[in-house]
Amino acid sequence: MFRVFTKVRMTMCIVAAMLVFSPVGRGVVFAQTALVSLTGTVLDPEGKAVANAAVVARHLITNASATAVTDDKGRFSIAALPPGRYAVDITANGFAIDTRNNVEVIAGKTATLNFTLAVGAINEQVDVSVTLPGAARMAPSQGSLEARSATSSISDQYVRDFTAPVSDFSQVIQMAPGTFSFSANGPGLSDTKTFFRGFKDGYYSMTFDGIPFNDTNDPTHHSHVFFPSQFVGGTVLQRSPGSAASIGPSTFGGSIELQSRHFDQNMHGSVTMSASSFNTKLYDFQFDSGAIGKSHLYVDAHDMSSDGFQMFNSQKRKGFSAKYLLAISPTTSLTAFSGVIRYKSNTPDTKGATRDQVAKFGRNYLLTNNPADPNYFGYNFYDVPTDFEYVGFRTDLGHGWVVDNKVYTLYYYNKQNFNSPTTISATSATDKLNSYRKYGNLLPLTQTSRFGVLRTGLWYEYAKTDRYQTPSDPRTWVNAALPNFHEKFNTTTIQPYIEYQFQLTSRLRVTPGYKMASYKQDFTQFADNGKTVGNLGGAPFIQHSVTYKSYQPSFDVHYLAQSNWSIYGQYATGSNIPPSKAFDTKNAATVVTPKPIEAKTWQAGTVFKHNRLTLDVDVYKTEFDNDYQSSTDAGGNTTFFAAGKSTSKGVEVESTFAVGGGLFVYGNATKGSSRYQDTNQWIQNAPKDTETIGVTYGDSHLSVGVFAKRIGTMYNDNGSAHEAFTIDPITMTNMFVNYTLKGSSLLGRSKLKFGVNNLFDVNATTGVNAFSSKSNVPNGGDILTVTSARSVSFAITFDLMKK
Repeated sequence: MFRVFTKVRMTMCIVAAMLVFSPVGRGVVFAQTALVSLTGTVLDPEGKAVANAAVVARHLITNASATAVTDDKGRFSIAALPPGRYAVDITANGFAIDTRNNVEVIAGKTATLNFTLAVGAINEQVDVSVTLPGAARMAPSQGSLEARSATSSISDQYVRDFTAPVSDFSQVIQMAPGTFSFSANGPGLSDTKTFFRGFKDGYYSMTFDGIPFNDTNDPTHHSHVFFPSQFVGGTVLQRSPGSAASIGPSTFGGSIELQSRHFDQNMHGSVTMSASSFNTKLYDFQFDSGAIGKSHLYVDAHDMSSDGFQMFNSQKRKGFSAKYLLAISPTTSLTAFSGVIRYKSNTPDTKGATRDQVAKFGRNYLLTNNPADPNYFGYNFYDVPTDFEYVGFRTDLGHGWVVDNKVYTLYYYNKQNFNSPTTISATSATDKLNSYRKYGNLLPLTQTSRFGVLRTGLWYEYAKTDRYQTPSDPRTWVNAALPNFHEKFNTTTIQPYIEYQFQLTSRLRVTPGYKMASYKQDFTQFADNGKTVGNLGGAPFIQHSVTYKSYQPSFDVHYLAQSNWSIYGQYATGSNIPPSKAFDTKNAATVVTPKPIEAKTWQAGTVFKHNRLTLDVDVYKTEFDNDYQSSTDAGGNTTFFAAGKSTSKGVEVESTFAVGGGLFVYGNATKGSSRYQDTNQWIQNAPKDTETIGVTYGDSHLSVGVFAKRIGTMYNDNGSAHEAFTIDPITMTNMFVNYTLKGSSLLGRSKLKFGVNNLFDVNATTGVNAFSSKSNVPNGGDILTVTSARSVSFAITFDLMKK
């Protein structure tokens, strides 16, 4: 299959390169004669004027742009435009972006365009200020004037200019308020986990273009094998369960909403070559067709390899993605996306070295190249192919009704082989599989009237899962007769929701909502060697099913105090169902079926935008159930239950200030606590505070960014006690310099990029996995997670534009 994928990728590259230089769709090059004007009106679905909409006209040849804002009657006018062909974008709070491509402005005539905007889905609503000049446009992360909860939108420019070439999503969002993540093997070179507000991976949902993705046995994520930065065009971090319309398997703590790459208005192709520390290499090809009639195509293919910072923890990734848009009519469009990844690594199951090994061999010690050692790299390897596809159909039904249906499928096949770190024997290794195929449909429906906006819809998903762990001989990979465990299960997820945004006044909106989350799991668990379910009395397998349901109300108030200042308050609820291990018990007998754990969040905040300043402030409090624990009686009967209540609360601030002359200063700070209610002890990986400071500079050719993130004191558990280990404050600094060749030449957007991650080579321990749960005294057998060393990257992009 992968050979076929490679051939397809090569074919697409060749075809795309031919298209770049073909005359198809080529615009007419014209002399700069008399200047002309572009005028028009912007209306909502009911024909009412949309005020304060941003209008951006971009010249399809020179890429120069001019902007305007609609008045109270929805009118706009852009004067002094050179004649030629333009793309015109209309952006308004609460509406989806509307774009007209190939608008011809003829010398001596005034061009007139009239727009009727469609109401945007929750994940499509954008902030007008982002499209306009000033601090809001250049902020690497910021809230939205439309925000109904604490959110941070990370721009596509930040992803492209201020992250390492091989980054995954964790590097994209790590500078956001209260958020942190570490990659022990180097940026983008390991399966990292992100934390915010005391919530771990699995306590929040992740989506791509609004579609959730997660493991089926526990709602954790592996986005580095689904969506590397080459696939990502921006990200919204929602630090709350969100409203009823926020769907996902675990909106318990929030959502990380990844967005696909945006289309360019010009046809162009680019080739990027980068070299980084740890013998890291990346080759990337991108092609954007520009607007060809009513269609648009974007393609990316890349190949990455690295030795990694950790000894013999090599990584290889091959990826391909394609996005296609067809404007069937002025009110109907079709969007298709496909992403395919083939990922291989030598990461062991422990993912870290012991205290004694780090002290003796250095912080990068992990594996050896000696087959006589239990931690030989040849005894530890992953092979993870994935794919993710969807087809979206959006249409305006009239009378304010808009439907935006997405049908999707995704596949994850994690084949892992690993050995015990201490012994070599006929059963010391493990042959492990975690795989699933999902099919789903996401159907949001909106209707706008003079009373407000109705949002309703349904998320449906069906997943088939196969998981096993079998003892094996690492020298031959001959498996034992019986596995440690083997299970197959199907999961059916249904989430209907409804909310209504009442427009009480022109500035005040109130939105109550309600969502039902239902999960049905049908298990087939096979007899094993006694580690999990046992011999089942001689039966080959046992079957059973379980259904979880939770009901999640939400309520929020949004007040637009001024056109550039909004205030919000929200109450939101979320839930998380038990992991499948709740039935990994003797004879698959769980005495009491555990209930979903729940979270309740109260928060309020404000968002302010100015040409020189953006400022977002929020306060929050979340009360939630802790992770599941179990107890087994003398008869071998097991009961799972939530391990008590916790409270997370604090204040978050985020701001960008335009100093002038292309210089901007960004900062955020979080002060909070996440504690167990019964003991008042801290939840692990919940820092007492975080701070970020960033300085960026940009002109027509040069952009420079330096970002420093400080993570305050936090704690790790030892398996039986909280606050067993103290993790001292850590400050990590990254720097990036980009130089772009802008002009009228064929290579007019080619770029040179230089970056340094961990600029000051900070050597710190970021996590401790205790050797024993009976003591919090540091032990030589504790598994440590440490920061990777300074990483330097160079990249050159040859961007070939059609003229």
